[in-house]
Amino acid sequence: MDPAVTTPVTPPPSPGPSRAVLAARNGVAVVFALNGLAVATWFARVPAIRDALGLSAGRLGLLLLAMSAGAILAMPTAGLVTQRLGTARTVILATLFVALGLTVAGVSATATGSVAGVAVGLFALGYGSGSCDVAMNIEGAAVERRLGRTVMPRFHAAWSLGTVTGAGLGAGAARLGLPVAVHLGVMAALVLTGTLLGARAFLSAGPRDADAPAGRRGGLLAAWREPRTLLIGLVVLAAAFAEGSANDWIAVAFIDGYGVSEAAGAAVFGVFVAGMTLGRTVGTVALDRWGRVPVLTGTILVAVFGAGLAILAGSGPVAVVGVALWGIGASLGFPVGMSAAADEEEHAHVRVSVVAVIGYTAFLAGPPLLGLLGDHVGTLRALLVVPVLLLPTLLLIPATRPPVSSAPGKPERVGSAGPDA
Repeated sequence: MDPAVTTPVTPPPSPGPSRAVLAARNGVAVVFALNGLAVATWFARVPAIRDALGLSAGRLGLLLLAMSAGAILAMPTAGLVTQRLGTARTVILATLFVALGLTVAGVSATATGSVAGVAVGLFALGYGSGSCDVAMNIEGAAVERRLGRTVMPRFHAAWSLGTVTGAGLGAGAARLGLPVAVHLGVMAALVLTGTLLGARAFLSAGPRDADAPAGRRGGLLAAWREPRTLLIGLVVLAAAFAEGSANDWIAVAFIDGYGVSEAAGAAVFGVFVAGMTLGRTVGTVALDRWGRVPVLTGTILVAVFGAGLAILAGSGPVAVVGVALWGIGASLGFPVGMSAAADEEEHAHVRVSVVAVIGYTAFLAGPPLLGLLGDHVGTLRALLVVPVLLLPTLLLIPATRPPVSSAPGKPERVGSAGPDA
């Protein structure tokens, strides 16, 4: 053979994700779905609980505040708890609170008629859901990095799929007249059992879950001084308000504003979460192709239009179309914000905690704000706050652009394809 002639060597194909990573991906999706199922189980029965307790819109808003308060209290330290216990143990412990909260709220609402008991249950539900939210997003971001492509919105799509299921089961339970205490108790047991199985597949504890240096814990305060982290938090806050307002009030708003039945109101809530699921499923492709900034800009504009249509249409069927668009448009802000906060793995725990706290402020302020406003202008018209808040958020979206890696030769970050790069 002529030594001047060389045979090209075909490089071996790069290995795909390991079985452990794929199993963790599936486990994270299961945990997200069950968390969504738990939350939607509560929201789907809010009209029945309002009637059982005889609450006005304003008093209902104050009651819903208990759930938000529990979540807000959990989130500042949830990242550090996850860092010490690991994501799997944190998720399991948090789901114990979720199951307990659902059960206590259901029994208190229908068996004892105790508003205080419902508030205690909602606080436990919020505390568990908030802790689980931080831990499962940290695990999801770690899986996303190891897969090398955008998957976080699909985890949140699994959460939305869980809420669709919860809304559907809630509508069926309402139509059949199933007692709220029985409904919530059964779902609590199902969620806890499924989460125990899903969390077993999480990634093994490594440097991100092991004992961190003591100085790392000071990073929580440092993260509160990072402009990018705070701006991402504000984007998540607006997205959470758009999503949470529909979760809290869309069923009640359609019952009061369009005169539909309780079961139909729960079904409208299902339309919203179906739109969220669709947006989060398709959104991963759009994010990998065009990047975070243009995709988030487009979806927020869709949410503004959809919310306005749902509120101002005057026609029930047209308003339902608006609800679907509202769900699609509000679908990506929260998951993309969480991915952006976790772009740098070594700081993911504290930054996700900070962004989650800021974002969940919407759930803290939203229920009482909309409830009190609803007492004056009606629940449906009170939801006009949503598009008004979303429009200025468009100016903050560039903060979600992935940071440029300082390490030469390091693979491009997940979600950085397209104009964001």
